[in-house]
Amino acid sequence: MNKRVLIKKIVARLADELEVYFRAARASRAEATHEQSKAENKYDTRGLEASYLARGQSRQAAEIQAAIAAFEKLDARKLGPGEPIEVGAFVELEFNAEKTAYFVGPRAGGTEVLHDQREVLVITPQSPLGEQLLGRKQGEVLKLKLAGAQNQCRVTMVA
Repeated sequence: MNKRVLIKKIVARLADELEVYFRAARASRAEATHEQSKAENKYDTRGLEASYLARGQSRQAAEIQAAIAAFEKLDARKLGPGEPIEVGAFVELEFNAEKTAYFVGPRAGGTEVLHDQREVLVITPQSPLGEQLLGRKQGEVLKLKLAGAQNQCRVTMVA
């Protein structure tokens, strides 16, 4: 498991998302400031709505930029089997004989990347799953509460 390569893939995915938000924000900003977006009466809010949209997209782009910076600073050291799960850990869980892979990241929860021919989902310590995994170790059997249901799983790998 090469975590440095995994982190680079996550950063590349985030950079792709960032470009999409930049393009969308530029388009919304252009829409908001275009002369045809001027209000024709007090009920015409096209320009105002476009400016709100541009502002939201700019905020999302800033969040992604912060996530990229956090991943670029992240230590890619390999964790041993006896070490607890922490930010920067690659974790494999087994639910009902099905294995799922997670990367505990500082931000950008929900981001998915393909690594070593498997999907890896980024989770954060603030997520319900991340919160329950922090401090756990390889081999532990956990009773996780997810989406209101109790699920039993085993930590099969911490790297």
